[in-house]
Amino acid sequence: MIPVKAYAAYNEKDPLAPFEFKRRALGENDVQIEIAYCGVCHSDLHQARNEWGGSMYPMVPGHEIVGKVIAVGAKVTNFKVGDTAGVGVMVDSCRVCKNCQRDLEQYCVEGMTGTYNAMERDGKTVAQGGYSTQIVTDEKYVLHVSDKLDLKAVAPLLCAGITTYSPLRYAGVTKGMKVGVVGLGGLGHMGVKFAVSFGAEVTVLSTSPSKEADAKKLGATNFLVTTDAEAMKKYNGYFDVILDAISANHDYTKYLDLLDIDGKLLVVGLPSEDPKVSPFSLITNRRSITGSMIGGIKETQEMLDYCAEKNIVADVEMINMQDINNAYERMLKGDVKYRFVIDIASLKK
Repeated sequence: MIPVKAYAAYNEKDPLAPFEFKRRALGENDVQIEIAYCGVCHSDLHQARNEWGGSMYPMVPGHEIVGKVIAVGAKVTNFKVGDTAGVGVMVDSCRVCKNCQRDLEQYCVEGMTGTYNAMERDGKTVAQGGYSTQIVTDEKYVLHVSDKLDLKAVAPLLCAGITTYSPLRYAGVTKGMKVGVVGLGGLGHMGVKFAVSFGAEVTVLSTSPSKEADAKKLGATNFLVTTDAEAMKKYNGYFDVILDAISANHDYTKYLDLLDIDGKLLVVGLPSEDPKVSPFSLITNRRSITGSMIGGIKETQEMLDYCAEKNIVADVEMINMQDINNAYERMLKGDVKYRFVIDIASLKK
């Protein structure tokens, strides 16, 4: 067993605090990673506070993990000591169902094994995440990370990156298409970067006029204030695709109305309440609402390689592990541009 230092939620009410536990011994197919950085996802907060139900404590959150390989099992063929590597939202799946066989492990029929707050496939070990000094993961669920990129800014690609890359690719976003991105946060800012890099005309939709300068800096052509009814009306039937990255409660109908013929509303935000949808807005222009959840391992590697080629990373603010509780409170207020990333070296102090 491998001793590890971490920060954990001990229950749904108290702040995260120091925690020590043991990772499994290195198996023949495992990769052991010394974690350098871990991104902070809004879902970390949701699960630490049991806002989705079913949380298991103590819980070490974190599923945007990058670092260096320090050991490999005897049968590992895809990684060697010294490689830069990453671990994302999942660390296993059944591997044999129709979805796993199609490289869609995130939709595993049995359910993927999350990187934390999930049971490992042995049915008795609780998976613990990246707010820790090391992780041991089967090589099939470990990703290669290019040394060309700023490693701390790569970490959020393992969730925020693939969560936006996958639906935009699925929707066939390409040069000349009109794409709207709703919500300029951790997810939304990556959606803007990817859509721009695919050659689309990108419009950021936001309730905050103050975000216009940032939207343009990220590459957006247009900016639309969603509380301006007249401005919204001018964009009726305008977009081919809208990426909805809002986690707050909202009405899908106002965004459906902005879609052109066969337009797609791509949902990646997770409001706490079920959204409202007008059937009339759906049947008009034959519009559709499509949900999407991260990507499979193959597609995530494709995304990382694409980012290395195009020099795409997240905009991040670095924090020490000891500042995580303050970061959670700031995240709730939208006070971050655009992703907190933990310097795991701070855990060792």
